[in-house]
Amino acid sequence: MAVSPELKVTVYSDYICPFCYVGNHRLQHLRDSYDLKINWCFLEIHPETSAGGEPIDSLDYPSEQWQQLLSQLERVAQEEQIPLSRIEFITNSKDALLLSEASKKCGKDIFYRLHDALFHAYFVDQKNIGDRNVLREIASSCGMDHHLIDDAWEDKHYELTLLNNYQLARNHNIQSVPSFIFGERILTGVVAEATFREAAEQLATAELQC
Repeated sequence: MAVSPELKVTVYSDYICPFCYVGNHRLQHLRDSYDLKINWCFLEIHPETSAGGEPIDSLDYPSEQWQQLLSQLERVAQEEQIPLSRIEFITNSKDALLLSEASKKCGKDIFYRLHDALFHAYFVDQKNIGDRNVLREIASSCGMDHHLIDDAWEDKHYELTLLNNYQLARNHNIQSVPSFIFGERILTGVVAEATFREAAEQLATAELQC
């Protein structure tokens, strides 16, 4: 049985970013050809937003621009055949990001269970993932120990990890999410699956030649 080549990718992402949600699905398609190793670097994109949640209009996008973004998002979601509810509110994502960073201690299975659940909770179930009670329920259902859940918000190590992610993003001149790093190549925003596969093949070929 052939062994899939290992492919290391770094992704800058946030759980309240709709294009991170659809980009996550597209990127995972590469698992059919590669042993995909993803370094998830989480960035809080709207730190000014309250954890209680605010109407989506509070982002103050021009109406025409927002409608264009929604149309593009809905088109990509249909192409990927992934569920997507209409985005009605924005929330603060910091506690969700800290929780996800802490879940990495639990191993790949629990991390991805939580990772997918956070996206689904916000973009499908329209839950406020800025609310710690909501986050506790999600994390517990994914198998995270309640002590680790508390540590995510109390242990400064995880907050320092988020700060380090910002520094790494600056080093790569990354200014928006989602951003996907394949070796020296950076892909940002809505990326077609074909482009992911092209970047993956280029990286895999370059590593074989080293």
